[in-house]
Amino acid sequence: MKASRLAVSGALAGSAVLALSAPAFAHVSVQPEGTAAKGGYAVVDFKVPNERDDASTTKLEVTFPTDHPLASAMPEPMDGWKIEVTKSKLAKPLEVHGEKISEAVSKITWTADGKGVGPGYFEKFPVSVGALPEDADELTFKALQTYSDNEVVRWIEVQKDGAQEPENPAPVLTLSAASEDGHSHGSTAEDASDESKTTENTAADTSTASAGSDTTARVLAVVGIVVGALGVAYGVLAGRRRTDA
Repeated sequence: MKASRLAVSGALAGSAVLALSAPAFAHVSVQPEGTAAKGGYAVVDFKVPNERDDASTTKLEVTFPTDHPLASAMPEPMDGWKIEVTKSKLAKPLEVHGEKISEAVSKITWTADGKGVGPGYFEKFPVSVGALPEDADELTFKALQTYSDNEVVRWIEVQKDGAQEPENPAPVLTLSAASEDGHSHGSTAEDASDESKTTENTAADTSTASAGSDTTARVLAVVGIVVGALGVAYGVLAGRRRTDA
């Protein structure tokens, strides 16, 4: 009986470590480089992980919100990717810096010229956007991720209040409050462009740190499996010794 308990305990310990260390299923997400303040401009990164073992991510399509259209959306050039910006007419023109804007970016498409995002890697797709709405707390972007085997994952499900996270959630950008002086971070498109340049030097460090975090999670997961296996083996061996005795 004691040997059986030891075996079960070892297996449960391994399972617990695995459950705690294994990261949640990664999905396409969007985060600002710094802050994304209401009424201002910001550089945001669409983070695209590749969790396939036998295919690369070769295409990303991001649809921009229509309830709060953005007058400006400028993607950063990326080696190995062809970028297409699609604009659409607005039902109601926007007024930005005293000028009326009759069209806005509705979609940006990145298509790989080479290998794309390989298995086990991720890539960030930066875009300078603005002016961000002053009457919204977040913006929802819907994304399609296409793999080299033609599989398409649709990250388009909108999170509902009080409900569990959907299986394929759409990327959501959380907006922060404007500063007390009434000027949001990056008050002009030029400021946002300058910010994009200053963050280029830190992008590599951020990617390295993220990769390190992913590696740590994987190592812990393996450790959990090994611990569980050792617990089971020990239980079996102890049971045999008890029987022989």
